[in-house]
Amino acid sequence: MDVAKLVEITVTGLGYELVDFELSGRGLMRVLLDQAGGIAVKDCELVSHQLTRLFAVEGVDYDRLEVSSPGLDRPIKKEADFIRFCGKKVRLKLRLPLAGRKNFIGILSNFQHGVLQLDVDGKEVLIELSNLDKAHLVPTF
Repeated sequence: MDVAKLVEITVTGLGYELVDFELSGRGLMRVLLDQAGGIAVKDCELVSHQLTRLFAVEGVDYDRLEVSSPGLDRPIKKEADFIRFCGKKVRLKLRLPLAGRKNFIGILSNFQHGVLQLDVDGKEVLIELSNLDKAHLVPTF
């Protein structure tokens, strides 16, 4: 049984977007969800109760379930997210260094054919999605 798929089907079936799912070796299951207009505590409670019932029926073993919003520094995981957040400031961590660097902060200016175009202090940097370890939005106030 694919727990990540169960979570995704359940979360999207309730009308939310699954931003991230993480299952640690110590039994912690972390679910980040979003929706237009943001996430409130009642949304997290609803999803938590639904997943708890589902896991009991499906016999999913876990110690602790955390359901929350992705926060202001939301992780960017899916290709659709990179398209959606074009024009936003992002923080990227690469798997392999590019021009001697693994960490970049800049404006995500484009995403096409698996390549991110990042404006870093007026210079264009092209980063292949396959080299991306982590990506997050940078909160702006």
